[in-house]
Amino acid sequence: MLCTFDDIRNKEIINIKSGVKMGFADDIEFDTCTAKVCRIVIFGKAKLFGLLGREDDITVCWSDIEIIGEDAILVSCDMPVHTKKNGGMLKNLLK
Repeated sequence: MLCTFDDIRNKEIINIKSGVKMGFADDIEFDTCTAKVCRIVIFGKAKLFGLLGREDDITVCWSDIEIIGEDAILVSCDMPVHTKKNGGMLKNLLK
């Protein structure tokens, strides 16, 4: 099966270890010497419509991809742990 990057961008990335929907591919990293794809990048979620920046990006190594299907890309990798901070910036501003 041949795929373009546009095809990959429209497929949801799902972690098969945890069952978590990670998002959609936003970018790719490739090695210019070997012309091989190294990673798929999923941009972090925007904070307050992007005014307060973004969360950290998630990168998935190409070797962690198990299956590229019709509707989804199944990956087997460890997810980064995101912890919720108590209060947040908005609560601190209202003090």
